[in-house]
Amino acid sequence: MDTILRTNNLVKEYNGRKAVDGISINVNKGDIYGFLGQNGAGKTTTLRMIMGLLTPTSGDTYMFGEQVRSGQYNHYGKIGSVIETAGFYPNLTARENLEIHRRLMGVTNKNYIEEALELTGLADVGKKRVIGFSLGMKQRLGIARALLHKPELLILDEPTNGLDPVGIKEIRKLIVELSEKQNITVLVSSHILSEIQQIATRIGIINAGKLLEEIEFSELEKKNRNYIKICVDNDKTASFVLENDLGIHDYSIMEQGLIRIYERIDETASINTALCAKGLAVSEISTKTDSLEDYFLKLTGGNFNVN
Repeated sequence: MDTILRTNNLVKEYNGRKAVDGISINVNKGDIYGFLGQNGAGKTTTLRMIMGLLTPTSGDTYMFGEQVRSGQYNHYGKIGSVIETAGFYPNLTARENLEIHRRLMGVTNKNYIEEALELTGLADVGKKRVIGFSLGMKQRLGIARALLHKPELLILDEPTNGLDPVGIKEIRKLIVELSEKQNITVLVSSHILSEIQQIATRIGIINAGKLLEEIEFSELEKKNRNYIKICVDNDKTASFVLENDLGIHDYSIMEQGLIRIYERIDETASINTALCAKGLAVSEISTKTDSLEDYFLKLTGGNFNVN
């Protein structure tokens, strides 16, 4: 598999505190890599180190198979990025802003401006001054600017932050189209699971500066398990019955009186009978399926925004 971005134990310390603590991610060619974590988890700091905007306390970054060393910038010609809020000259038009960036980047083909505007759905407002743009339009213009030099990898930091539902949908659609139609690999950070799960092919989960898991989205979906949900008046007695009378060991007590059983899913009737026979009051017994939200909440200890 062609890995085009890899970090090895990236660490960033501020006054003895590790904002990023040993992050190692692998972004493969063709991925839409969702970098998930709460605000303050270390996502932006990681992306800023990858882009050379921050110097790591320790650790290494590899781009397109080569280690990036201090003062080396040749790899960044293959990368477009929008880190934090994109800034523009408000009294200039979208095209004029992109023209300035084209010259600074040394992009010789002026047609790339029109192509970038077309890709991001801004072709009809190219002559409009940016001061009149909505936040969603500014986000798309930021992506247009990042695409101007035809990058192979696009890095987006919370691109839907602050957008209304229509703007979020537009950015989401744009990211998928850039991946599928333009063959651009995308690394996108977000604190909202419900957004990332609609587009990502691979996910890295960061919490309190640490990477908890990196997994293909297809594999993540397989981790969702069926279970029996039981609500009882005494979970300690229920545990004894499950283990000693029924031989059930794959279960979890989620909270007082609430149990999930992950085996013998088709035996709800016999399980209910055994519990009731021991004098337990069973107020609910039903078959359920773990959601992705359940998985992330369990992985992060409940510290995750799923909506």
